[in-house]
Amino acid sequence: MNTPANHAASTLEAADELLVDAEAGSLPPPQATPVRGAAGRFLLGASLVLIAFNLRPVFSSASALLPEIRSELGLSALGASLLTTLPVVCLGAFSPLAPRLAQRLGTERTLLGVLLLLALGTALRGLSSVPLLFIGTALAGACIAVGNVLLPGLVKRDFAGRAALMTGFYTMALCAGAASAAGLTLPIEHGLGGSLAGALAIWALPALIVSLLWLPEVLRSGGQARRNGFHVKGLWRDRLAWQVTLFMGLQSALAYCVFGWLVPILRERGLDGVTAGAIVSLSVMVQAASCLIVPHIAVRGRDQRLINASLCGVAVIALLGLLFAPLSTVWLWAVLQGIGQGGLIAAAMTTIVLRSRDPDVAAHLSGMAQCVGYLLAAIGPLIVGLIRGWTGSFSWCAALFVALGLGAAINGWKAGRAVEINVHAVEKDG
Repeated sequence: MNTPANHAASTLEAADELLVDAEAGSLPPPQATPVRGAAGRFLLGASLVLIAFNLRPVFSSASALLPEIRSELGLSALGASLLTTLPVVCLGAFSPLAPRLAQRLGTERTLLGVLLLLALGTALRGLSSVPLLFIGTALAGACIAVGNVLLPGLVKRDFAGRAALMTGFYTMALCAGAASAAGLTLPIEHGLGGSLAGALAIWALPALIVSLLWLPEVLRSGGQARRNGFHVKGLWRDRLAWQVTLFMGLQSALAYCVFGWLVPILRERGLDGVTAGAIVSLSVMVQAASCLIVPHIAVRGRDQRLINASLCGVAVIALLGLLFAPLSTVWLWAVLQGIGQGGLIAAAMTTIVLRSRDPDVAAHLSGMAQCVGYLLAAIGPLIVGLIRGWTGSFSWCAALFVALGLGAAINGWKAGRAVEINVHAVEKDG
């Protein structure tokens, strides 16, 4: 019997599988690997989780050292804005390439290349050169975009019975990577005698280590099967699809404002860099917990309008508290911001599933929402940097945060209605 509880459970499973920013349904199906024992499955699962950990330090490590980067390299306010914006742009620009690379090279080999190039890009950021800083950031951002798309297909293949559990683990790993870089980069810089280059480049080491752990999977994997794939007609002309996309993009803009600028905001308010990094680390880890809890709430309501709008309010109010409230309360505001922001990404991905009539529509809607959404999200950190450069203060960023939150709430309310997008998936010809 298809009871409401069963429907909620199946929807939650589907939403959990989308929580890592991936258009998994458009990938060629990875070829099944040979049967392995418990130890082999544990090592595979650990490798996937560790890969996920490496997909976020690029965003928050530079943010933690932004004042030092500007001082040592002579980076302008516009340059700082572009530095925090560039990897987000890459997420939107390069994610569509992942299915083609996976089909041509194989998922495992492509992922190994992602790890090696991610390590190279991260190392280039530590060569004390502005051009190499930007080249390395762009290379790392492109690798992260491809990695975001490849991981879910591997989880579905090798952990089909525990996809939601594994998704929870590597969602936590994504947040742990961001939190670690936010909280540890400045102490590492101090520990290296003030070496900015070393503190930026050291995040290449985890990627190199994980690439060695992943190499046996590449050697074990066989060829990659092809499939015709599906095309969804009319998706880009559907109003509800655009409301879902704008909800995704505007809430992502808030998220990357936090990743890119919250540490500098707190340092400008008078906190030392280590404390500011620790506060952001706490907020990001709370995001992970919220990201796991919110889908359970969202799928049990008649619709998602109220929860979508409410989470926007919590995230924005908490950001305003971090901007203006007494410094003695910033830890509380950081926790609230993590609850709101982590809940928003989970709500946005859950909304994609609930507004789709079948998995193929969900996969293509996810691709649209994330490709366009990440490009839209890049505007957020860029404008924060420009406002800081024009006014000499972060205070006026409050207007931007309110505008982004209001836009996300309006589109989240509309996207939260209990209706499905009126499109269908059609199989492509061979």
